[in-house]
Amino acid sequence: MALVIVAVLAVVVGIAMPGSGHVERSLVIGKDIRQVYDVLNNFRRFSDYAELTGSDPTIKYDLSGKAYGPGAEISWTGAPKKAGSGKLTIASATPEFNKIDSTVNSAQIVWNLDGDWRGSDKHFTLDLEREGRTHKLTKVTWAYDVKYGFNLLNRYSNLYIHGAPDAFIQYSLTGLQNMLASVKNVDYGDLVPYIEQTKPTPVLVVSTKIEREGGLDALTEATDAAVKLLQDTAKKLNVNVTGPRILVVNNYGDQTFTFDIALPIDATTLTVAGQSHDLTAEAAAKAPADPAAAASAAAPASAASTEAPAVAANAPGSMDKYGRLIIDQDVRATMMAGGPALKGEWTGTYAGVPQARDELEAYAQTHGYKYDTVVNRFYDILARPEQIDTNNTVTQYARYDVYLPLSDAPEQTPEQEAGIQPPTLDDAQAPAASSSSAAPAAAGSAAAPAEAASAGK
Repeated sequence: MALVIVAVLAVVVGIAMPGSGHVERSLVIGKDIRQVYDVLNNFRRFSDYAELTGSDPTIKYDLSGKAYGPGAEISWTGAPKKAGSGKLTIASATPEFNKIDSTVNSAQIVWNLDGDWRGSDKHFTLDLEREGRTHKLTKVTWAYDVKYGFNLLNRYSNLYIHGAPDAFIQYSLTGLQNMLASVKNVDYGDLVPYIEQTKPTPVLVVSTKIEREGGLDALTEATDAAVKLLQDTAKKLNVNVTGPRILVVNNYGDQTFTFDIALPIDATTLTVAGQSHDLTAEAAAKAPADPAAAASAAAPASAASTEAPAVAANAPGSMDKYGRLIIDQDVRATMMAGGPALKGEWTGTYAGVPQARDELEAYAQTHGYKYDTVVNRFYDILARPEQIDTNNTVTQYARYDVYLPLSDAPEQTPEQEAGIQPPTLDDAQAPAASSSSAAPAAAGSAAAPAEAASAGK
């Protein structure tokens, strides 16, 4: 009789319990709403902030579906008594990513959950609101909702909603805040970047540096001198320059800017000191002695013939410490590595290119694109030179294509997939005063460094 009474009471209490559950937590994060939105509207950074990673070191993640936005999926498998297994799917994101600008004060992203927690129609709702005096902070309210129906065991699980679900939200919010702290604090709202598959390109290279206090005049002088030297060297080697100058950033320091100036050429085999050298023969197998060597290029090959006589160290025809072929005291030849790169465009003076680099890096960080600027440096191509008339008036902007090489990324950016076109300043008459980073006009073009638009300095 006692057991019957207990059973009846259990059923009555279960029926009386709510048929749904809800828990939420909030945290103000010191980033603009666009950056927070982008991180939460894809799962490529999920493992960097989710509580599951900290509670179960054995966990394994698998990305599927779309790379960004509704339809993106992530599944995981971990220890049964820790992370367990499950899957998240982005169900909706409002407004659309290209509508998130300074006029938007709130946004909402919904993740559907398929996991071990009891109940049905399980989902997370992430509400974002601008906060702070300048509206540059973002309040994230992360909620979990579940329906229990008339399953009594599921209804009783509502007693424990402040256990695992609540803890997951609280710890993940803290992880999100910590992860976003490492993202560059720049506004990339005007950036329309594309991912391009660049091709390996033979180049002649000169390393140089300037004092930053010298400004654009010092940069122009150093670049002009390097380009002139490379053009003269190309003539001596009997090869043709096939595109505009490429500037590879080695160190953009507070006092000094060190960089390489490269010109693409039409030959991968060069004759130096009477010997033939193939720049591609060992490029895939030989790594640079110093990681910084890959900043400007992949490692070139040694002489094509293994029977060639030994060459003295640092002499023309030998390899420098970065694995590049020494042409003379100043010039080197190498293969510039190809592969995926995040590309943006800056129109104006070179003073805006560093800002474009920061925007590309912040964009890559929030979208989960992997890169290493120590191994594969930023570089930019002068796709169109500035033109000035006899009255010293700018009649055409210079355009710089800025590249961030990537090691892991989807085939397209969200902007690229949506067919969003960059703004144009072609008809303007003076250098741009603010950032105008954009992408190439055609989503399908994958220009290599040697294939940039028009030759310039």
